[in-house]
Amino acid sequence: MMSLLGDYTSSKLSVFPKSASSFSGESDWVFHFISIVCVVFFIPIGVALFGFAWKYRKAKGEPADSQTDHNTTLELVWSIGPSFLLVVMFYFGARGFLDMRSIPEGAYNVGVDAYKWGWGMNYGNGVIHPELHVVAGEPTKLTMTSKDVIHSLYIPAFRVKKDIVPGRFNYLWFKAMEPSEKVMSDEELNQLAAKDKEENLSWDYDARQCTPDGYTFYDLYCAEYCGTNHSEMQTVVVVHETQAELEAWIKKYSSRGPDESPAAYGAKLYERRGCKSCHSIDGTRMVGPSYQGSFGTMREIVGGDPVKVDENYIRESILNPKAKVAIQQGVAYQPVMPSYKGQLSDDDIYSLIEFIKSLGDASVAEQTDDAAAEDAEPVSVE
Repeated sequence: MMSLLGDYTSSKLSVFPKSASSFSGESDWVFHFISIVCVVFFIPIGVALFGFAWKYRKAKGEPADSQTDHNTTLELVWSIGPSFLLVVMFYFGARGFLDMRSIPEGAYNVGVDAYKWGWGMNYGNGVIHPELHVVAGEPTKLTMTSKDVIHSLYIPAFRVKKDIVPGRFNYLWFKAMEPSEKVMSDEELNQLAAKDKEENLSWDYDARQCTPDGYTFYDLYCAEYCGTNHSEMQTVVVVHETQAELEAWIKKYSSRGPDESPAAYGAKLYERRGCKSCHSIDGTRMVGPSYQGSFGTMREIVGGDPVKVDENYIRESILNPKAKVAIQQGVAYQPVMPSYKGQLSDDDIYSLIEFIKSLGDASVAEQTDDAAAEDAEPVSVE
């Protein structure tokens, strides 16, 4: 789980994370202006309240003095005067709101799929990744949709937030101003990746404060409670200095490398496509069945006979997950998995199947046992 530690404040006195977009300056100014006005009014009103309570206090049992006089001029001043401040607050607030809702022409578009409990950023040509990557100084438009319930995309450092409603498209835009830094060399990244693979761990964004590509990041998370693992629905934003740098990153993740095994690429897809949010690889029961040792086993399903977990079953579960809902120990899993039809290529699905096989193939074990049994049968000699 990634925390919000990636967004450091620029000052110990600041109540906001780092200012990193074209919106953050005016947004912070309006907040500070309203806060100062509130303090300026609150302090004298509070002093007057307790001061008058003390000055006009009465002993217990004494009758209260009747106060029937009023000052019309004073009442008009304290009623109309603050109204001008309210108009000023409304003006700057409305200006900022309208600016955030007016998407500039030619903005770089990224599709966003929100689901329980992860993110899929669609860069086109089949490239979908949980991280959001953009270019510094260029407007970015997010075309967002939800596959299940209401979510809310929030980037604190950019001061932008927008609800994502299922069944419709929602839009948000921003202009990132502060590029991310490359803080790790490729050699260091390869060493950490190898260590994680040996220990069967995921990349720890929180501890390392950089992405698997070595970039510092800004946090992005869901700000609308969406179920059990809502707190884990977090990802990161990386801001590239140039469009060429962004395109190089997209090309890197466009498909499986020529020297990369399907199982290894499947492990990456397990991380990137949100599989790890619902399916464990150590046998732990989560939202969905664990991958560990599942291939080749018989699985009970809702409203049907048990089926074998083979290539066809896994493929169908990826493309049409509600067709055969699994049952474990008499308890059915909730049919909440979204369909990945049109989002994964045939090679992607094949790689995921090979990755699941690598976690334990019961069919291989059965074949080995059968072969051992045949070898152990006594041979009659006439």
